[in-house]
Amino acid sequence: MTHHTRVSLEPAWILHHYPYRDSSLLLEVFSREYGRVGLIARGARSAKGRWQNQLQMLRPLMLSWNMRGELGTLTGVDSRGCMDVFPGRQVLCACYLNELLMRLLTRHDPHPELFAAYEDALLMLGAAEEQALRVFEKRLLQALGYGLLLDCEYDSGAAVLAENLYEYRMEKGPVRRQRAADGGVFLQGASLLALHHDDLQDPQASREVKTLMRAALALYLGERPLRTREVLRQLSSFATASRTAATSNNPVQNTG
Repeated sequence: MTHHTRVSLEPAWILHHYPYRDSSLLLEVFSREYGRVGLIARGARSAKGRWQNQLQMLRPLMLSWNMRGELGTLTGVDSRGCMDVFPGRQVLCACYLNELLMRLLTRHDPHPELFAAYEDALLMLGAAEEQALRVFEKRLLQALGYGLLLDCEYDSGAAVLAENLYEYRMEKGPVRRQRAADGGVFLQGASLLALHHDDLQDPQASREVKTLMRAALALYLGERPLRTREVLRQLSSFATASRTAATSNNPVQNTG
């Protein structure tokens, strides 16, 4: 939508920013009506910059800009409220969502429904992290035209049943199986239906759906790994090792 040369007070989030020339910033922005756009914030890094401390990630903003070609020039910044400060892990999860958008969205391709899904996910991270991530991943794939078939079998068209086991064939859908085998993505019908209904409170469903979504996203992310995913993996490994060490050093044993 590069024919829109002037945009005023557009709801937006900053996905990332980079130093640009001597004192400016290059912003990667996700906006409601214009999708992902690149904006130059002139002088933003200078001591007397117009928007000092305003151009932050994870802050709901209203942005104005002039667009010429691929990049626009930022002309105005306003706040549209505030969000609770995220603890460390939630910040990483939010950055993971940002990285997905950076990697999978092309510039100037509007997705208002995905913008709403992104805001929903940010609000949900504190209460239901896994559900927030998985539901957003599902909605991202839908917005890109790669939506998952979750409530009926790919080969027969029969409804998915909670008690059955399924193999999920990428870019097709679930196929009923009697038992799991090596080399595929297998999950219970209950897990497929849980994702279909955006309800991943069950731990088994959460684990199985995470495996499914990782395989589905890998088709479109390519070979370059996600940096935030690796950081989250290292953080989880460190937490597990710390808990194990604390347990082994505890002289009190439960003999009941």
